[in-house]
Amino acid sequence: MWFWFALAALLCWSGSDLFSKIGCSDQKDHNSHLKMVMMVGLVMGIHAAYEIFVSGVSITMEAILTYLPVSLLYIGSMTLGYLGLRYIELSISSPICNSSGAIVAILCLCTGDRLVGLQYLGVVLVCFGVIALGVVEMREDDQLRLERQKACNMKYTKSFLALLLPVLYCLLDALGTFADGIVLERLDEDVANVAYELTFLFAAVVCFIIVCVIKKDKLTIPHEGPKLIGACFETAGQFAYIYAIASNTAMAAPMISAYCAVSVLWSRIFLKEKLSWKHYLTIAAAVAGIVILGVFDA
Repeated sequence: MWFWFALAALLCWSGSDLFSKIGCSDQKDHNSHLKMVMMVGLVMGIHAAYEIFVSGVSITMEAILTYLPVSLLYIGSMTLGYLGLRYIELSISSPICNSSGAIVAILCLCTGDRLVGLQYLGVVLVCFGVIALGVVEMREDDQLRLERQKACNMKYTKSFLALLLPVLYCLLDALGTFADGIVLERLDEDVANVAYELTFLFAAVVCFIIVCVIKKDKLTIPHEGPKLIGACFETAGQFAYIYAIASNTAMAAPMISAYCAVSVLWSRIFLKEKLSWKHYLTIAAAVAGIVILGVFDA
């Protein structure tokens, strides 16, 4: 069952990546990453209310505090990710950024998790695909990069920031996922998810105060629309993710990290970004690994 939850998370987060890219790509909006946090926190807060008052999930301050370290790691990595979308193509910006799933798999295997048979091959193919995708992007000719970006009217850069953000994103995301697998052994998945959503809601309130009260920036529905759609995909992906990680961290983590490969396809289809045969080859490797994990799901 973990495979289908992981697949759902992969698809939802690739959609979130696409709309977040659209929503955060305005380099003139210096608060776009904070506004994205606000939108995600809003949607997650609404879903948390539904879980508590309709589904009957019982949430306590103890549960929120138990899950707080994981929540902070995830919220930190996501905020860095949204900031990165203003400057770099985060979905394919760096092999470092895309390697968090591989790091989690290695950590899990080193601490006792075991795979069987061709599952190892599936994990290797997925990890190879997402890391190689970043390598292809980093080594791409600058002129080809500019031609690809012209179609979607987005301009990114190679700089120290373009390296630093993926490094920090990768470390925080990998640590969050690894910690998730541990915490979920003693915390119910629904309770953990609601705890995370309420923490994100609090982060959204803080961002609202910074952006709208202190900086006096204004929000407009047409301008924030893509962010809101991205937030809906993010929330749906998180709901599926928590069950996948709770069931099988070592296999689910690298598979879900392949959402970056799918988001590249969405960018090609909807944003008209041009891709090379190397991009397609790395995506094919990740997809092959996902298929193997599904077929040989123990």
